[in-house]
Amino acid sequence: MESLIQWVNNQVWGWPMLGLLLLTGAFLTVGLRFISIYKIPYAFKQLFRKRGANTDDGDVSPFAALMTALSSTIGTGNIAGVAAAIAIGGPGAVFWMWVTAVLGTATKFSEGVLAVRYREIDSNGNRVGGPMYYIKNGLGSKWMPLALLFSFFGMFASWGTGNSIQANSVADVLNAEYNLSPWITAVFLAGGAAAVILGGIKRIGSVASKVVPFMAGAYILLGLLVVIMNISAVPGAFSTIFKGAFGLQEAGTGISIGLMVLAMQKGVARGIFSNEAGQGSAPIAHAAAQNNDPVNQGTIAMLGTVIDTLFVCTITALVILTSGVVSPECLAGPENYQQLMTGMQPAGCDTGAPLTSSAFAAQYGEMGRHLIPIALTIFAFTTILGWSYYGERCAAFMFSEKAILPYRIIYIAVVFFSAAAIALEDQIGNIVNLFWLMADTLTGLMAAPNLIALIFLSPVVFKLTRDYFDRDKEATDGLIDQDDLPRGS
Repeated sequence: MESLIQWVNNQVWGWPMLGLLLLTGAFLTVGLRFISIYKIPYAFKQLFRKRGANTDDGDVSPFAALMTALSSTIGTGNIAGVAAAIAIGGPGAVFWMWVTAVLGTATKFSEGVLAVRYREIDSNGNRVGGPMYYIKNGLGSKWMPLALLFSFFGMFASWGTGNSIQANSVADVLNAEYNLSPWITAVFLAGGAAAVILGGIKRIGSVASKVVPFMAGAYILLGLLVVIMNISAVPGAFSTIFKGAFGLQEAGTGISIGLMVLAMQKGVARGIFSNEAGQGSAPIAHAAAQNNDPVNQGTIAMLGTVIDTLFVCTITALVILTSGVVSPECLAGPENYQQLMTGMQPAGCDTGAPLTSSAFAAQYGEMGRHLIPIALTIFAFTTILGWSYYGERCAAFMFSEKAILPYRIIYIAVVFFSAAAIALEDQIGNIVNLFWLMADTLTGLMAAPNLIALIFLSPVVFKLTRDYFDRDKEATDGLIDQDDLPRGS
Protein backbone atom coordinates (compact mmCIF):
# COMPACT_ATOMS: atom_id res chain seq x y z
CA MET A 1 0.00 0.00 0.00
CA GLU A 2 2.80 2.41 0.91
CA SER A 3 4.61 1.68 -2.36
CA LEU A 4 1.41 2.27 -4.33
CA ILE A 5 0.68 5.59 -2.61
CA GLN A 6 4.33 6.64 -3.02
CA TRP A 7 4.03 5.98 -6.76
CA VAL A 8 0.82 8.03 -6.97
CA ASN A 9 2.46 10.79 -4.93
CA ASN A 10 5.40 10.91 -7.31
CA GLN A 11 3.02 11.27 -10.25
CA VAL A 12 0.94 13.96 -8.55
CA TRP A 13 4.00 16.04 -7.60
CA GLY A 14 6.03 15.08 -10.69
CA TRP A 15 6.93 17.19 -13.68
CA PRO A 16 3.45 17.12 -15.29
CA MET A 17 1.86 18.85 -12.28
CA LEU A 18 4.80 21.17 -11.63
CA GLY A 19 4.86 22.05 -15.33
CA LEU A 20 1.12 22.71 -15.37
CA LEU A 21 1.43 25.02 -12.37
CA LEU A 22 4.28 26.95 -13.99
CA LEU A 23 2.61 27.16 -17.40
CA THR A 24 -0.65 28.36 -15.83
CA GLY A 25 1.28 31.04 -13.96
CA ALA A 26 3.08 32.09 -17.16
CA PHE A 27 -0.19 32.16 -19.14
CA LEU A 28 -1.89 34.32 -16.51
CA THR A 29 1.15 36.61 -16.18
CA VAL A 30 1.12 37.38 -19.91
CA GLY A 31 -2.67 37.63 -20.07
CA LEU A 32 -2.64 40.15 -17.19
CA ARG A 33 -0.04 42.26 -19.03
CA PHE A 34 2.49 41.61 -16.24
CA ILE A 35 0.54 43.74 -13.74
CA SER A 36 1.14 41.03 -11.12
CA ILE A 37 4.82 42.00 -11.23
CA TYR A 38 5.00 45.77 -11.69
CA LYS A 39 1.92 46.50 -9.53
CA ILE A 40 3.45 44.97 -6.38
CA PRO A 41 4.14 48.43 -4.82
CA TYR A 42 0.54 49.38 -5.62
CA ALA A 43 -0.64 46.19 -3.90
CA PHE A 44 1.19 47.06 -0.68
CA LYS A 45 -0.48 50.48 -0.77
CA GLN A 46 -3.91 48.85 -1.11
CA LEU A 47 -3.20 46.49 1.78
CA PHE A 48 -3.11 49.37 4.25
CA ARG A 49 -5.62 51.67 2.56
CA LYS A 50 -8.48 52.94 4.70
CA ARG A 51 -11.72 51.70 3.17
CA GLY A 52 -15.09 53.35 2.88
CA ALA A 53 -18.48 52.07 3.96
CA ASN A 54 -19.20 50.65 0.50
CA THR A 55 -16.50 48.01 0.86
CA ASP A 56 -17.39 46.50 4.22
CA ASP A 57 -19.20 43.36 3.05
CA GLY A 58 -17.32 40.42 4.49
CA ASP A 59 -16.16 38.94 7.78
CA VAL A 60 -12.52 40.03 8.13
CA SER A 61 -10.44 42.95 6.86
CA PRO A 62 -8.45 42.49 3.64
CA PHE A 63 -5.31 42.57 5.79
CA ALA A 64 -6.68 39.82 8.08
CA ALA A 65 -7.64 37.74 5.03
CA LEU A 66 -4.06 37.97 3.73
CA MET A 67 -2.64 37.13 7.16
CA THR A 68 -4.95 34.10 7.39
CA ALA A 69 -3.71 32.93 3.99
CA LEU A 70 -0.10 33.55 5.03
CA SER A 71 -0.62 31.69 8.30
CA SER A 72 -1.09 28.49 6.30
CA THR A 73 1.83 29.07 3.92
CA ILE A 74 4.53 30.49 6.21
CA GLY A 75 5.41 27.29 8.01
CA THR A 76 7.97 24.55 8.32
CA GLY A 77 8.58 24.67 4.56
CA ASN A 78 10.15 28.12 4.87
CA ILE A 79 12.71 26.78 7.35
CA ALA A 80 13.19 23.07 6.67
CA GLY A 81 11.97 23.01 3.07
CA VAL A 82 14.32 25.69 1.76
CA ALA A 83 17.27 24.01 3.46
CA ALA A 84 16.31 20.66 1.93
CA ALA A 85 16.02 22.24 -1.52
CA ILE A 86 19.53 23.70 -1.22
CA ALA A 87 20.95 20.47 0.23
CA ILE A 88 19.54 18.26 -2.54
CA GLY A 89 19.23 20.61 -5.52
CA GLY A 90 22.12 22.93 -4.71
CA PRO A 91 22.05 26.76 -4.34
CA GLY A 92 20.60 27.02 -7.86
CA ALA A 93 17.29 25.77 -6.48
CA VAL A 94 16.83 29.20 -4.89
CA PHE A 95 16.72 30.87 -8.32
CA TRP A 96 13.95 28.53 -9.48
CA MET A 97 12.05 29.25 -6.27
CA TRP A 98 12.13 32.91 -7.27
CA VAL A 99 10.88 32.10 -10.77
CA THR A 100 8.02 30.09 -9.27
CA ALA A 101 7.15 32.98 -6.94
CA VAL A 102 7.15 35.59 -9.72
CA LEU A 103 4.81 33.50 -11.87
CA GLY A 104 2.82 32.59 -8.76
CA THR A 105 1.86 36.22 -8.18
CA ALA A 106 -0.38 36.07 -11.26
CA THR A 107 -1.92 32.81 -10.07
CA LYS A 108 -2.60 34.19 -6.59
CA PHE A 109 -3.98 37.41 -8.10
CA SER A 110 -6.41 35.47 -10.29
CA GLU A 111 -7.48 33.28 -7.35
CA GLY A 112 -8.23 36.38 -5.28
CA VAL A 113 -10.23 38.00 -8.08
CA LEU A 114 -12.38 34.92 -8.65
CA ALA A 115 -12.82 34.28 -4.91
CA VAL A 116 -14.55 37.64 -4.41
CA ARG A 117 -16.29 37.72 -7.80
CA TYR A 118 -18.09 34.41 -7.26
CA ARG A 119 -18.45 34.24 -3.47
CA GLU A 120 -21.78 33.60 -1.77
CA ILE A 121 -23.51 34.31 1.54
CA ASP A 122 -24.07 31.13 3.56
CA SER A 123 -26.98 30.35 5.89
CA ASN A 124 -25.09 31.97 8.78
CA GLY A 125 -24.68 35.24 6.91
CA ASN A 126 -20.97 34.80 6.23
CA ARG A 127 -19.22 35.53 2.93
CA VAL A 128 -17.80 32.25 1.63
CA GLY A 129 -15.91 31.34 -1.51
CA GLY A 130 -12.93 29.63 -3.04
CA PRO A 131 -12.31 27.28 -5.98
CA MET A 132 -15.41 25.18 -5.27
CA TYR A 133 -17.59 28.30 -5.51
CA TYR A 134 -16.01 29.83 -8.59
CA ILE A 135 -16.18 26.43 -10.28
CA LYS A 136 -19.90 26.16 -9.46
CA ASN A 137 -20.89 29.79 -10.08
CA GLY A 138 -18.39 30.63 -12.80
CA LEU A 139 -18.28 27.48 -14.89
CA GLY A 140 -21.87 26.39 -14.24
CA SER A 141 -23.74 23.55 -12.56
CA LYS A 142 -22.43 20.92 -15.00
CA TRP A 143 -19.00 21.43 -13.41
CA MET A 144 -20.34 20.68 -9.94
CA PRO A 145 -18.54 17.28 -9.72
CA LEU A 146 -15.23 19.14 -10.12
CA ALA A 147 -16.17 21.50 -7.28
CA LEU A 148 -17.06 18.56 -5.05
CA LEU A 149 -13.79 16.86 -5.97
CA PHE A 150 -11.81 19.92 -4.89
CA SER A 151 -13.73 20.07 -1.62
CA PHE A 152 -13.10 16.39 -0.94
CA PHE A 153 -9.37 16.74 -1.53
CA GLY A 154 -9.27 19.97 0.45
CA MET A 155 -10.99 18.59 3.52
CA PHE A 156 -8.70 15.59 3.82
CA ALA A 157 -5.62 17.66 3.01
CA SER A 158 -6.51 19.97 5.90
CA TRP A 159 -6.42 17.03 8.32
CA GLY A 160 -3.13 15.85 6.86
CA THR A 161 -0.76 18.50 5.53
CA GLY A 162 -2.37 21.38 7.41
CA ASN A 163 -2.86 19.57 10.71
CA SER A 164 -1.33 16.19 11.54
CA ILE A 165 2.05 16.80 9.90
CA GLN A 166 2.36 20.18 11.62
CA ALA A 167 1.36 18.90 15.07
CA ASN A 168 3.58 15.85 14.71
CA SER A 169 6.55 18.01 13.71
CA VAL A 170 6.11 20.34 16.69
CA ALA A 171 5.93 17.45 19.17
CA ASP A 172 8.97 15.85 17.54
CA VAL A 173 11.20 18.94 17.64
CA LEU A 174 10.23 19.87 21.22
CA ASN A 175 10.83 16.32 22.37
CA ALA A 176 14.21 16.15 20.63
CA GLU A 177 15.47 19.57 21.74
CA TYR A 178 13.96 19.93 25.21
CA ASN A 179 12.84 16.39 26.10
CA LEU A 180 9.27 17.68 26.41
CA SER A 181 6.71 14.88 26.59
CA PRO A 182 4.61 14.64 23.39
CA TRP A 183 1.53 14.22 25.60
CA ILE A 184 2.13 17.66 27.13
CA THR A 185 2.68 19.17 23.70
CA ALA A 186 -0.53 17.51 22.48
CA VAL A 187 -2.59 19.02 25.33
CA PHE A 188 -1.31 22.57 24.88
CA LEU A 189 -1.32 22.47 21.08
CA ALA A 190 -4.87 21.10 20.87
CA GLY A 191 -6.06 23.48 23.59
CA GLY A 192 -4.57 26.51 21.86
CA ALA A 193 -6.01 25.43 18.52
CA ALA A 194 -9.47 24.90 20.06
CA ALA A 195 -9.45 28.37 21.66
CA VAL A 196 -8.99 29.94 18.23
CA ILE A 197 -10.67 27.55 15.79
CA LEU A 198 -13.99 27.36 17.66
CA GLY A 199 -14.31 31.13 17.23
CA GLY A 200 -14.45 30.79 13.44
CA ILE A 201 -12.85 32.94 10.74
CA LYS A 202 -13.15 36.19 12.71
CA ARG A 203 -11.08 34.84 15.58
CA ILE A 204 -8.65 33.09 13.24
CA GLY A 205 -8.24 36.33 11.29
CA SER A 206 -7.77 38.33 14.48
CA VAL A 207 -5.07 36.00 15.80
CA ALA A 208 -3.37 35.72 12.41
CA SER A 209 -3.30 39.53 12.06
CA LYS A 210 -1.27 39.75 15.27
CA VAL A 211 0.89 36.61 15.16
CA VAL A 212 1.83 36.36 11.47
CA PRO A 213 3.33 39.87 11.06
CA PHE A 214 5.23 39.44 14.33
CA MET A 215 6.62 35.98 13.57
CA ALA A 216 7.49 36.75 9.94
CA GLY A 217 8.96 40.14 10.83
CA ALA A 218 11.07 38.73 13.67
CA TYR A 219 12.37 35.89 11.51
CA ILE A 220 13.23 38.21 8.62
CA LEU A 221 14.96 40.68 10.98
CA LEU A 222 17.07 38.01 12.67
CA GLY A 223 17.93 36.57 9.28
CA LEU A 224 18.88 39.98 7.88
CA LEU A 225 21.23 40.52 10.81
CA VAL A 226 22.99 37.26 9.94
CA VAL A 227 23.31 38.37 6.31
CA ILE A 228 24.65 41.80 7.37
CA MET A 229 27.21 40.16 9.66
CA ASN A 230 28.32 38.07 6.67
CA ILE A 231 27.89 40.83 4.08
CA SER A 232 31.21 39.99 2.40
CA ALA A 233 29.84 36.53 1.54
CA VAL A 234 26.65 37.85 -0.12
CA PRO A 235 28.10 38.37 -3.63
CA GLY A 236 29.48 34.84 -3.53
CA ALA A 237 26.10 33.49 -2.40
CA PHE A 238 24.30 35.11 -5.34
CA SER A 239 27.00 33.88 -7.68
CA THR A 240 26.51 30.26 -6.56
CA ILE A 241 22.73 30.66 -6.88
CA PHE A 242 22.88 31.85 -10.50
CA LYS A 243 25.61 29.43 -11.53
CA GLY A 244 23.78 26.50 -9.96
CA ALA A 245 20.49 27.50 -11.56
CA PHE A 246 21.90 26.90 -15.03
CA GLY A 247 24.25 24.02 -14.25
CA LEU A 248 27.41 26.14 -14.56
CA GLN A 249 30.31 24.47 -12.82
CA GLU A 250 33.78 25.76 -12.14
CA ALA A 251 35.57 27.43 -15.02
CA GLY A 252 36.30 25.06 -17.87
CA THR A 253 33.72 22.36 -17.04
CA GLY A 254 30.86 23.91 -18.99
CA ILE A 255 27.16 23.32 -18.44
CA SER A 256 25.74 20.26 -16.70
CA ILE A 257 22.17 19.70 -17.90
CA GLY A 258 21.57 17.13 -15.17
CA LEU A 259 22.54 19.52 -12.37
CA MET A 260 20.44 22.30 -13.90
CA VAL A 261 17.39 20.03 -14.06
CA LEU A 262 17.98 18.89 -10.48
CA ALA A 263 18.16 22.50 -9.25
CA MET A 264 15.05 23.39 -11.25
CA GLN A 265 13.05 20.42 -9.95
CA LYS A 266 13.85 21.05 -6.29
CA GLY A 267 13.45 24.82 -6.56
CA VAL A 268 10.12 24.69 -8.40
CA ALA A 269 8.72 22.04 -6.06
CA ARG A 270 9.81 23.92 -2.94
CA GLY A 271 8.48 27.22 -4.26
CA ILE A 272 5.07 25.74 -4.96
CA PHE A 273 4.98 23.85 -1.65
CA SER A 274 5.88 27.08 0.12
CA ASN A 275 3.50 29.64 -1.38
CA GLU A 276 0.70 27.27 -2.52
CA ALA A 277 0.10 29.33 -5.67
CA GLY A 278 -2.37 27.37 -7.79
CA GLN A 279 -3.27 24.93 -5.05
CA GLY A 280 -6.54 26.74 -4.32
CA SER A 281 -6.27 27.15 -0.55
CA ALA A 282 -5.63 30.91 -0.24
CA PRO A 283 -8.76 32.08 -2.16
CA ILE A 284 -10.93 30.46 0.53
CA ALA A 285 -9.51 32.98 3.00
CA HIS A 286 -9.67 35.95 0.61
CA ALA A 287 -13.35 35.28 -0.09
CA ALA A 288 -14.12 36.35 3.51
CA ALA A 289 -12.48 39.77 3.07
CA GLN A 290 -14.41 42.98 3.70
CA ASN A 291 -13.90 44.07 0.13
CA ASN A 292 -16.48 44.06 -2.63
CA ASP A 293 -13.91 44.73 -5.35
CA PRO A 294 -12.56 41.50 -6.87
CA VAL A 295 -9.52 43.09 -8.51
CA ASN A 296 -8.56 45.10 -5.46
CA GLN A 297 -8.58 41.96 -3.32
CA GLY A 298 -6.67 40.17 -6.04
CA THR A 299 -3.82 42.66 -5.76
CA ILE A 300 -3.69 42.01 -2.02
CA ALA A 301 -3.85 38.24 -2.52
CA MET A 302 -0.77 38.23 -4.74
CA LEU A 303 1.30 39.68 -1.89
CA GLY A 304 1.12 36.27 -0.22
CA THR A 305 3.60 34.85 -2.72
CA VAL A 306 5.87 37.89 -2.44
CA ILE A 307 6.05 37.75 1.36
CA ASP A 308 6.24 33.98 1.68
CA THR A 309 8.79 33.10 -0.99
CA LEU A 310 10.59 36.28 -2.08
CA PHE A 311 11.00 37.50 1.50
CA VAL A 312 10.95 34.67 4.04
CA CYS A 313 12.35 31.83 1.91
CA THR A 314 15.06 34.09 0.47
CA ILE A 315 16.18 35.08 3.97
CA THR A 316 16.50 31.40 4.94
CA ALA A 317 18.53 30.71 1.80
CA LEU A 318 20.90 33.65 2.33
CA VAL A 319 21.44 32.75 6.00
CA ILE A 320 22.46 29.23 4.97
CA LEU A 321 24.66 30.32 2.07
CA THR A 322 26.47 33.15 3.89
CA SER A 323 27.02 31.50 7.27
CA GLY A 324 29.67 29.07 6.02
CA VAL A 325 27.97 25.96 7.42
CA VAL A 326 27.67 24.24 4.04
CA SER A 327 30.93 22.64 2.96
CA PRO A 328 31.74 22.50 -0.80
CA GLU A 329 31.49 18.69 -0.87
CA CYS A 330 27.88 18.96 0.36
CA LEU A 331 26.80 21.13 -2.58
CA ALA A 332 25.46 19.62 -5.80
CA GLY A 333 28.20 18.75 -8.24
CA PRO A 334 29.20 16.12 -10.82
CA GLU A 335 30.77 13.93 -8.13
CA ASN A 336 27.56 13.52 -6.09
CA TYR A 337 24.91 14.03 -8.77
CA GLN A 338 23.76 10.40 -8.91
CA GLN A 339 23.39 10.23 -5.13
CA LEU A 340 21.47 13.51 -4.96
CA MET A 341 19.07 12.27 -7.66
CA THR A 342 17.90 9.66 -5.15
CA GLY A 343 17.10 12.41 -2.64
CA MET A 344 20.00 11.44 -0.36
CA GLN A 345 22.64 13.80 1.00
CA PRO A 346 26.33 12.79 1.16
CA ALA A 347 27.37 11.39 4.56
CA GLY A 348 28.00 14.05 7.18
CA CYS A 349 25.95 16.73 5.40
CA ASP A 350 22.96 18.31 7.16
CA THR A 351 19.66 18.96 5.47
CA GLY A 352 16.26 20.35 6.47
CA ALA A 353 15.76 22.11 9.81
CA PRO A 354 19.14 20.99 11.27
CA LEU A 355 20.94 22.81 8.43
CA THR A 356 19.00 26.05 9.05
CA SER A 357 19.54 25.68 12.79
CA SER A 358 23.30 25.27 12.26
CA ALA A 359 23.37 28.43 10.13
CA PHE A 360 21.70 30.55 12.82
CA ALA A 361 23.74 28.94 15.61
CA ALA A 362 26.94 29.85 13.75
CA GLN A 363 26.11 33.52 14.35
CA TYR A 364 23.95 33.58 17.48
CA GLY A 365 25.51 30.72 19.40
CA GLU A 366 23.24 29.10 22.00
CA MET A 367 20.41 31.53 21.22
CA GLY A 368 20.56 30.47 17.59
CA ARG A 369 20.11 26.84 18.59
CA HIS A 370 16.79 27.73 20.25
CA LEU A 371 15.59 29.98 17.44
CA ILE A 372 14.61 27.26 14.96
CA PRO A 373 12.59 25.04 17.38
CA ILE A 374 10.68 28.12 18.56
CA ALA A 375 10.11 29.39 15.03
CA LEU A 376 9.01 25.95 13.82
CA THR A 377 6.51 25.71 16.69
CA ILE A 378 4.94 29.11 15.98
CA PHE A 379 4.92 28.65 12.22
CA ALA A 380 3.34 25.19 12.50
CA PHE A 381 0.69 26.40 14.95
CA THR A 382 -0.46 29.20 12.65
CA THR A 383 -0.53 26.73 9.75
CA ILE A 384 -2.90 24.57 11.80
CA LEU A 385 -5.17 27.59 12.30
CA GLY A 386 -5.24 28.66 8.66
CA TRP A 387 -5.87 25.18 7.29
CA SER A 388 -8.71 24.61 9.76
CA TYR A 389 -10.74 27.27 7.96
CA TYR A 390 -9.93 25.84 4.54
CA GLY A 391 -11.09 22.37 5.53
CA GLU A 392 -14.13 23.76 7.30
CA ARG A 393 -15.34 25.55 4.18
CA CYS A 394 -14.74 22.43 2.06
CA ALA A 395 -16.80 20.35 4.52
CA ALA A 396 -19.58 22.94 4.55
CA PHE A 397 -19.68 23.01 0.74
CA MET A 398 -20.18 19.25 0.63
CA PHE A 399 -22.47 18.77 3.64
CA SER A 400 -23.91 22.26 4.49
CA GLU A 401 -23.07 24.53 7.43
CA LYS A 402 -24.27 21.83 9.87
CA ALA A 403 -20.98 20.03 9.25
CA ILE A 404 -18.86 22.90 10.60
CA LEU A 405 -19.00 22.10 14.34
CA PRO A 406 -18.37 18.34 13.91
CA TYR A 407 -15.52 19.18 11.54
CA ARG A 408 -13.92 21.53 14.07
CA ILE A 409 -14.14 18.93 16.83
CA ILE A 410 -12.55 16.25 14.61
CA TYR A 411 -9.87 18.71 13.53
CA ILE A 412 -8.90 19.51 17.13
CA ALA A 413 -8.83 15.79 17.97
CA VAL A 414 -6.48 15.19 15.03
CA VAL A 415 -4.16 17.88 16.42
CA PHE A 416 -4.03 16.10 19.79
CA PHE A 417 -3.48 12.57 18.50
CA SER A 418 -0.96 13.65 15.84
CA ALA A 419 1.22 15.33 18.46
CA ALA A 420 0.82 12.45 20.89
CA ALA A 421 1.77 9.96 18.16
CA ILE A 422 5.44 10.83 18.73
CA ALA A 423 5.22 8.99 22.05
CA LEU A 424 3.94 5.91 20.20
CA GLU A 425 6.26 6.16 17.22
CA ASP A 426 7.69 2.66 17.67
CA GLN A 427 4.21 1.13 17.57
CA ILE A 428 2.56 3.23 14.84
CA GLY A 429 5.47 4.69 12.89
CA ASN A 430 4.57 2.96 9.63
CA ILE A 431 0.93 4.04 9.90
CA VAL A 432 1.97 7.67 10.44
CA ASN A 433 4.28 7.57 7.41
CA LEU A 434 1.48 6.11 5.29
CA PHE A 435 -0.91 8.84 6.44
CA TRP A 436 1.62 11.53 5.61
CA LEU A 437 2.04 10.17 2.11
CA MET A 438 -1.73 10.13 1.57
CA ALA A 439 -2.06 13.67 2.90
CA ASP A 440 0.70 14.96 0.63
CA THR A 441 -0.94 13.28 -2.36
CA LEU A 442 -4.36 14.77 -1.60
CA THR A 443 -2.82 18.21 -1.18
CA GLY A 444 -1.35 17.93 -4.65
CA LEU A 445 -4.62 16.73 -6.12
CA MET A 446 -6.32 19.93 -4.90
CA ALA A 447 -4.44 21.85 -7.56
CA ALA A 448 -5.93 20.06 -10.58
CA PRO A 449 -9.58 21.27 -10.26
CA ASN A 450 -8.38 24.75 -9.33
CA LEU A 451 -6.04 25.07 -12.31
CA ILE A 452 -8.80 23.96 -14.68
CA ALA A 453 -11.07 26.69 -13.28
CA LEU A 454 -8.33 29.34 -13.48
CA ILE A 455 -7.68 28.59 -17.15
CA PHE A 456 -11.35 28.53 -18.19
CA LEU A 457 -12.24 31.62 -16.14
CA SER A 458 -9.16 33.60 -17.16
CA PRO A 459 -11.17 35.78 -19.62
CA VAL A 460 -13.23 36.99 -16.65
CA VAL A 461 -10.07 37.82 -14.71
CA PHE A 462 -8.53 39.64 -17.69
CA LYS A 463 -11.65 41.72 -18.35
CA LEU A 464 -12.17 42.75 -14.73
CA THR A 465 -8.50 43.69 -14.47
CA ARG A 466 -8.57 45.80 -17.64
CA ASP A 467 -11.70 47.61 -16.44
CA TYR A 468 -10.02 48.35 -13.11
CA PHE A 469 -6.64 49.62 -14.27
CA ASP A 470 -7.83 51.41 -17.43
CA ARG A 471 -9.57 54.04 -15.30
CA ASP A 472 -6.73 56.39 -14.56
CA LYS A 473 -8.18 58.47 -11.77
CA GLU A 474 -9.86 55.60 -9.97
CA ALA A 475 -6.82 53.36 -10.27
CA THR A 476 -4.60 56.14 -8.91
CA ASP A 477 -6.90 56.72 -5.94
CA GLY A 478 -7.51 53.01 -5.42
CA LEU A 479 -11.29 53.55 -5.57
CA ILE A 480 -13.61 51.91 -8.06
CA ASP A 481 -17.31 52.53 -8.56
CA GLN A 482 -18.84 49.24 -7.39
CA ASP A 483 -21.80 49.64 -9.77
CA ASP A 484 -19.43 49.41 -12.73
CA LEU A 485 -18.08 46.02 -11.75
CA PRO A 486 -19.83 42.64 -11.71
CA ARG A 487 -20.90 41.95 -8.14
CA GLY A 488 -19.37 38.91 -6.51
CA SER A 489 -21.45 38.91 -3.34
